[in-house]
Amino acid sequence: MWPYLDKAICAQIRSATKPMFAEYVGKYQIEAIEFDNLSLGTIPPEIHGLKVCETNEKELVLEPAVRWAGNPNIVLTLKLLSFRITIQLVDLQIFMAPRITLKPLVPTFPCFATVAVSLLGKPDVDFGMSILGGDIMAIPGLYQFVQKTIKRQVASLYIWPQALEIPILDPATVAVKKPVGILHVKVVRAQKLLKKDILGTSDPYVKLNLSGERLPSKKTTIKKRNLNPEWNEKFKLIVKDPGSQVLQLQVFDWDKVGNHDRLGMQFVPLKFLTPYETKEFKLDLLKHTDSYDPQDKKQRGKIVVELMYAPFRADSGKLDGTQDGYSRKESGFDRTSDSEVFGGAGLLSVLIQGAEDVEGERHNNPYAVAFFRGETKRTKMIKRTRDPVWNEEFHYMLEEPPLNEKIHIEVMSKRTGFSFRSKEHLGNVDINLTDVVHNRRINQKYHLIDSKNGVIHVAIKWVTA
Repeated sequence: MWPYLDKAICAQIRSATKPMFAEYVGKYQIEAIEFDNLSLGTIPPEIHGLKVCETNEKELVLEPAVRWAGNPNIVLTLKLLSFRITIQLVDLQIFMAPRITLKPLVPTFPCFATVAVSLLGKPDVDFGMSILGGDIMAIPGLYQFVQKTIKRQVASLYIWPQALEIPILDPATVAVKKPVGILHVKVVRAQKLLKKDILGTSDPYVKLNLSGERLPSKKTTIKKRNLNPEWNEKFKLIVKDPGSQVLQLQVFDWDKVGNHDRLGMQFVPLKFLTPYETKEFKLDLLKHTDSYDPQDKKQRGKIVVELMYAPFRADSGKLDGTQDGYSRKESGFDRTSDSEVFGGAGLLSVLIQGAEDVEGERHNNPYAVAFFRGETKRTKMIKRTRDPVWNEEFHYMLEEPPLNEKIHIEVMSKRTGFSFRSKEHLGNVDINLTDVVHNRRINQKYHLIDSKNGVIHVAIKWVTA
């Protein structure tokens, strides 16, 4: 790969040095600074050791030790007044420790979307500079000055956490849509609904959900024997793409026996909403999605709803790996002010990534169960493994921050066949959510209680609108 890397690196050097040279043009009688030749030669660098760093993020971090004593052909021309001074770089040797991060890891070949390259420290660079056949680095003090200047310029570009990011995959092909806001829905009333019962009335209720979601629909209460029901009931729905998602409203007639009859339906595209602005919609109910069906002449009544879309604040934190995961103390994050933290409703996202070294006495088919505020949510079961990877995310819509509260997570195993003792407890952990509220996000591995060596990897964030 070296011939191709040579060209790519030289192109990067030309791009990076162009603005540096431009700063000196016009000063000290300098008319131009440009490369006559720029090639790194035929001898590639050598890698003396490679360290792989484990992090809690979805990334692979490599830290090679690179040494290079090459045969480059680097000639710089300085046009000064009517003179043309040629400077040649000779005996170049470099030792550096780069950090190469492949992130985020995705289930699409080559399994990472971006390569980020940075330097862990200032590189050691040794070289000579020849002008008209003489080595000017022999001039006292000049060698140290040039060394410091080059290291400072390189450091300003790529010393970690600054990095050169190279996209590998189109973000659109690997993007996993995350919650970006909350849709506040108030189902106000319905008017002149169809009569579906024998007694000439109906028992209506409303089901509502957002398109593209697999979550169960929200439901209003049932209003018995009422063709003009008043609900005034409020709901919150998680929004992932306000530009394309649609609120689906369906009005049903409840029946004690058999299927419930649908009285009508309607849709509201979220793109019609202005953030933080409450808007009332009075909608004619339709039989189905084709509002221009010529056979559908029947009046099905109206439904009235109030909608308000509240996007999450930009500083609410992310789970996409933008913060590093190297031996980080979660309590060391910059704390948000109390007025922001205690700002009311928000979304608690719990990502159960996986577990390690979980072992049952009779079987190893682990799954995780999360218990919080009376809700129980579980991951899928992974058969015959001690190191399951779930990567399942659960969401909790809360009216206030979960201060001084804990989420309880258990790892269980279940026998696939029939057995009287089909379930086993593999370990559990209680996670305090106070740090999550203050830091906006935690991403840690926790040792499981009642497990010899088991750990579970959980990432939790708190976002507010």
